[in-house]
Order: sequence, then C-alpha cells, then structure tokens
Amino acid sequence: MTRFLLFLGQRLALVVPTLLILSVLVFGLQHLLPGDPALAMAGEEMDPQAVDELRRKYGLDLPIPLQYWRWLTAALSGDLGMSLRNDVPVAELLMGKLGITLQLAVASMVIAVAIGVPLGVLAAARRGSWADRIGSFFALSGISVPHFWLGIMLVLAFSVHLNWFPASGYVPFREDPWRSIMGFVLPSIVLGTGIAGVLMRHTRSAMLQSLGADYVRTARAKGLREKRVVLRHALRNALMPVVTLGAIEFGQLLSGAVLTEQIFSIPGFGKLLVDGVLYRDYAVVQGLVLVSAVLFIATSLVADMLYFLLNPRLRA
Repeated sequence: MTRFLLFLGQRLALVVPTLLILSVLVFGLQHLLPGDPALAMAGEEMDPQAVDELRRKYGLDLPIPLQYWRWLTAALSGDLGMSLRNDVPVAELLMGKLGITLQLAVASMVIAVAIGVPLGVLAAARRGSWADRIGSFFALSGISVPHFWLGIMLVLAFSVHLNWFPASGYVPFREDPWRSIMGFVLPSIVLGTGIAGVLMRHTRSAMLQSLGADYVRTARAKGLREKRVVLRHALRNALMPVVTLGAIEFGQLLSGAVLTEQIFSIPGFGKLLVDGVLYRDYAVVQGLVLVSAVLFIATSLVADMLYFLLNPRLRA
C-alpha cells in the first residue's frame, strides 16, 4: 500500500505543472490566431463604439498577461468564462457536449476491444498462419486508412446505397434509443477500427512474449490443453500493457474526434472545437482544451494505476 501511494503521489506531482504549461500554451496560441472576436460578434458593419463595448465587456481590451491571469484564477474555481458566440457559460456548454463524446468514445472502445484483442491473441497463437497474416493486414489497414476517407466510404455504402444507417446527425438516447444507437454505429466503426489495429499489434506482440516465457513452457510440460495455456496463463500477463494502452486511447477519444464528428455532424467536443476556432470563441476553445487535457491526464493516471496493480514486479 505504501508503494502504491508513493507511486500515485509521483504521478499526481506531475499533473499540476503539466496543466499549467498547457494552459499557457493554449491561451497564448489562441490569441495568435488572426481576426478579432469582437468584430466576429458585432459584424464588420457595426458601429466602432459597439465593438469597443464588446471588447470591454469580455475583457478583450486588457493586456494578454492580465487576461490570462483572470481566466486562470476563474478556471481554478470552476468558472471557464462565457461563450462569446452563444453568451452562455462555457462550463454549461461543455457539460452538454461531454455526454455525447462519452457515448461515442465508449462505443468506439467496445468495437476496438472486441476486434483488436481476439485478433491479436489468435495471430500470436497461430504465428505465421493465414490467421496471423489476415490479422496483420487488418491492423495495418486500420492504422493507415484515414478516418475521413473511411467515414465517407461507409456513408456511401451503408447510408446512401443500402440505407441501413443514418448518414449524419445526432438523436439523444432519451428521445429515441434505437435511432440514437443506429446513429453512433458508423462513427464508432470509423474510430474503433483504427484503435483496434493498434490494440491488435500490441496484443500480438505481448502474447508472443508471454508464449515464449518459462511459465508457459512449464504449463505445457504439465500436459495442459493449449487453449487453457493461451487463455489462462499467457493472456493474463499479456493484457497488462494492452490495458494501459486502451486507457490512453480512451482518453484521446474523450478529447474529441474532430474529423469524425464533423463528417457525421455529431455535436461533441470535436465539432465544438472547430466551431470555436472558426468563430474566434476564445473562452470555448480554452475551456475545451483544458477540460480535454484533464480528462486525458485522468485516464492516463488510471492506466498507470492499473498497470501498477496488475504488474506484481512493481508491487514487489
């Protein structure tokens, strides 16, 4: 228990400086974008006095360091500011989008794990066979094929020609559960197959290492069935790095799948980020990146803890 708390403390000690540096970069780079958010809100033909009033209202007339300090101190108390475009609290806006992105991330990870891990185990257990070659081809395809191209092809095949799934749009689960699930199928396949390729390669590599270990040879020497040796002995140890990788990939999904959400018109974090950049909505972009970073760091921290708990050598 002492080792675990020490390990957790070391990881948490890195969180604060990481978020601080990230906040400085996000705030500074956002203000380097061309354009004036006050003009974007007021329009090019608006009275200059009205534009100046908007700048004063949202603190855009203050020096950049002072704007950053005000934003940072407010963010520490949970206030991420007001959206310049929608005039609603950014925290409220993000909470409305988090559930949508979370649904897409969970569905994508289910597909990725259901495809990638069994293929990796089968490829390692049948090394050099047709199953290994098919699994390797699938993994390479999933990693290499661009998400935007795969999304367009799936829409053309299953929405336009076959009319099995909706081409785009989002329906809340509470309004129509079936339409909501069907709307997430294609984007989940687009994201899930890419992650499945990564999981397959790591699972295969970890399984090959486990299958060559001494304890596996001992289990085979005892006369155990090959299926039990693979699933009970080799897979248990091979899943440790896969669990860590899966948690990190899930954190990346929570940060928002920009292209996929744009293609399928899913109003999640990714689409909100694109709209925020286009409309120079500083508060939304800064709040979204900060929340995404916190979510990613949290999932990475969970991955580290799982690896510590699953690996007996770290606990020894």
